[in-house]
Amino acid sequence: MAIYLVPLFAFAEACVGIGLLISGAILVAVGSLLLANDIAGLGQIMPLALAGALLGDHVGFYTGRWVGPRFHRLGFAQKHRAKLQKSEAMILRYGPYAIFIGRFLPAIRSLIPAMLGMSGFDARHYSALDVAACVLWSGCLGAILWAIENMVG
Repeated sequence: MAIYLVPLFAFAEACVGIGLLISGAILVAVGSLLLANDIAGLGQIMPLALAGALLGDHVGFYTGRWVGPRFHRLGFAQKHRAKLQKSEAMILRYGPYAIFIGRFLPAIRSLIPAMLGMSGFDARHYSALDVAACVLWSGCLGAILWAIENMVG
């Protein structure tokens, strides 16, 4: 059952709103504990993390599409204005590459998908790029977990 914490925390750190409160370090800690206690291997952890991240990103993207420009008037947006402005600046500067960059920046990871959804970014293009970004991210997570496991054990 503990293995289901992997997609749960991957989803939570990527999901718009919740992701501002959940640190990616929790996922690394959970993954490390699963590996150290022989509950799961990297071959299980990485795909589960990938699935959780993809689901979280897509919830954010479609929430952004649904809420649209009125998002900026919500209390949540007012409270996190600086991070939203940082996300918008990244999207304007890097365009679709913001999906990759944002996936690796914890402070704005959960905001980039929503901002792209609000901008009217093409859903199919977003999905294709997000799958690639999440595969890269889960590979990096696997590398971190592998390094931790091999430094300790």
